[in-house]
Amino acid sequence: MSANREHKDSVFTWFFSEPDALRELYSALEGVYLDPSVPITINTLESVIFEGRVNDISFVIADKVVVLIEHQSTINKNMPLRLLMYIADVYKKITGEEDIYHSKLVPIPCPEFIVLYNGIDEYDDEKILKLSDAFMDASSIGLANDKKPPLELTLKVYNINQGRNKPIIAKCQKLDWYSTFIAKIREYKKETGKDKAGTMEAVKRAVRFCIDHDIIKDFLKSHSTEVMNMLVTEWNWDTALRVREEEGREEGEQRKAKEVAKNALNEGLSIGIIQKLTGLDTETIQSLSAE
Repeated sequence: MSANREHKDSVFTWFFSEPDALRELYSALEGVYLDPSVPITINTLESVIFEGRVNDISFVIADKVVVLIEHQSTINKNMPLRLLMYIADVYKKITGEEDIYHSKLVPIPCPEFIVLYNGIDEYDDEKILKLSDAFMDASSIGLANDKKPPLELTLKVYNINQGRNKPIIAKCQKLDWYSTFIAKIREYKKETGKDKAGTMEAVKRAVRFCIDHDIIKDFLKSHSTEVMNMLVTEWNWDTALRVREEEGREEGEQRKAKEVAKNALNEGLSIGIIQKLTGLDTETIQSLSAE
């Protein structure tokens, strides 16, 4: 594997940054055979930034099909919406903005959307997510919601953790190697700790294990330092996102508890009972009564 990486983001995108790697990956995921003569053109977006990260992988198969692949370590139900935004920019890149104003029909490749999940939360082997799941219910204003939405985007989520989707992973050696590599890092992190130093040590051990067992050996021997730095950065990023989500949940629970406490105060319940109901301390409840 060469180290030609104009689009640097993650070890995953680097590892699958060549046409032959994507051919093998796509064939395994979709259960098809892509002949080596079928051209694959990578057109990953490099300027579409969401929360500090760019679109992971985008490529066109024989100018007929455009495939967007996202690698996720956290479950994100907003991926259909994000991919809708990505594909709009991909089509702009493919067609050129002036072409759409011509009267002649502009042919565009058919889109496919794939998310590869390897987070620590339990998740199905495969799942379908739809953009329409996010559409608001308009029945409250007298509009029927039973008709087919005029806009839809469907994506497939595959769980690529070690031991999951074995028939698929068995057909793609690189995906098998990647899943093993990540699994070893997690295994070692249980011993080394979750801080930056512990993560770095876990990655080092995983790199040594993979090299010793001939797993992405040449790639890791050539780029071990960069791989380690990137993975530590990714792990810290994912940890920060997880902490932020947990803090958001805690803030939401705190707001809900305060609302319950306010209502209870209005009903004349004692501070002691409200404490038992909400878990809030006396000082917080008293401050609410003064509002």
